[in-house]
Amino acid sequence: MPLPEEVFTGELSDTRRQGLGNMSDSDLKTRKLGAWGLFKEVFNWYPSNYPTNERKLLFKLDLSILVFACLCFFVKYLDQTNISNAYVSGLKEDFSLNGNQLNYFNVCYYTAYVVFQVPGLLLMSRPTLARWLLPSLEILWGICTFAQSRVTNVSQLYALRFLVGMFEAPVFAGTHFILGSWYSGAELFKRAGTWFICNALGTMVSGYLQSAAYTNLSGVGGMPGWKWLFIIDGIFTIPVAIIGFLVFPGIPDSPRPFFLSEDDITLAKDRARRANIRRPGRMTLDVFKRTLKRWHIWVFILCYACMIMSSYPTSYMNLWLEAEGYSVPQVNKLPTVTYAINIVASWLGTTLAAIYPSWLIYTIASTCCLFSSLCMIIWNIPKALKFVAWYLFGAAGCTSPILYSTVNTIVKDDSEERALIMGSMMTFGYSFQIWVPLLLFPTAGPDGAPRWRKGWPAAFAFFFLLWAGFIAATLIYRREQKAKEVLYKGPETESGTEDGEPIVVEVDSSVKDRT
Repeated sequence: MPLPEEVFTGELSDTRRQGLGNMSDSDLKTRKLGAWGLFKEVFNWYPSNYPTNERKLLFKLDLSILVFACLCFFVKYLDQTNISNAYVSGLKEDFSLNGNQLNYFNVCYYTAYVVFQVPGLLLMSRPTLARWLLPSLEILWGICTFAQSRVTNVSQLYALRFLVGMFEAPVFAGTHFILGSWYSGAELFKRAGTWFICNALGTMVSGYLQSAAYTNLSGVGGMPGWKWLFIIDGIFTIPVAIIGFLVFPGIPDSPRPFFLSEDDITLAKDRARRANIRRPGRMTLDVFKRTLKRWHIWVFILCYACMIMSSYPTSYMNLWLEAEGYSVPQVNKLPTVTYAINIVASWLGTTLAAIYPSWLIYTIASTCCLFSSLCMIIWNIPKALKFVAWYLFGAAGCTSPILYSTVNTIVKDDSEERALIMGSMMTFGYSFQIWVPLLLFPTAGPDGAPRWRKGWPAAFAFFFLLWAGFIAATLIYRREQKAKEVLYKGPETESGTEDGEPIVVEVDSSVKDRT
């Protein structure tokens, strides 16, 4: 028999009345939304059907969590990518380096980045540490960033790159974990997409900063321009960390920051309860056992590893432009269109996934990337089409925030498992990036960049497996949700109860319609 909405412990009616879990009626909304309605929904971060105190709470959280997270992510990518900019701006000549040293710098960084993912995420799940961990780590990697401007030999630089990777390790997945602890449903998707914009912005701005430092600061204070880049990045980093100490709230069970009242914390915990976001429990060996027995970790690790591998060649449009004989300014500027598309896709695609079924948005983005990969496999195509293919790779900008928001939604009933899964996704994803590109995406040789006769077919396969893994997760989760919609343990009476009493089970209404 049809399930009455009232039976779900009031979940659906409370959700619709108070605005939590907007995903639950997404299909209904998309049927009613016209172009103007859709436009308004994209920018509707504080719906009018939310109570006033809840809208105020969301605004406070956005000013604290989202602003700090965006600034933190931005400077993370500045400090992560500055070594490549410094290398081509005088570091190579000053230390008499060759191409292998740049690879070694990256190996040092990503080795630490991989090793410290899971420990960092497990620490982020601890209420006492969650509020202070990211700002403290940012202070430490900011100091290491400054220190890179004073190195006198390459061994010192190797050690500092390792430390930067270690301190930056929990930032990406840790921020997703924090977002998933305060927000749910459409709130989560919209904010994750906005936050992820800073990925592309940090990468773009690092190049502009190095260009400005090389042009205007070379020789100032007796230092070359590449050293000034590390100083400038450090100047950005430390103040952001100080802001984090003041405003970053951690998770709802962390020590209360000054700008949140006791009523705010009570409301935040109530929102989490109604959205079925479980509060942190004890970290025991059982966490690892139950995580490894469930399908979540295996499917999501596969998805993220495929995402990392598929995205690797898409950032090397500059090598193709150089091979085609474009000027140096064109080689540097034309690829920024991809970053611009990536920014739009990250924000708009993830926001639309809060309105339409997320699998639909994921399929559209994946189709763009599969088409572009197919063009690269064929290779001998009109130049205009090849430009289109390179730029369409920017559509992948929404795949990461949608994936992590989906993890936050599906595993929200187990904070420790959620932290372990996110850390493992990063660990395995980037562990493959350390060695797989050497086999599939070599720089030189007949199969080298940018032709990559082996690499582009592999990228096509990775894009397809990423999409297939996401769809599989969606279908499995939907099946599990349907299995939970069993209300009766005995024969039904006329009133639909057993012995006159309804048997109540909690059903996650926030994602079943969207997925």
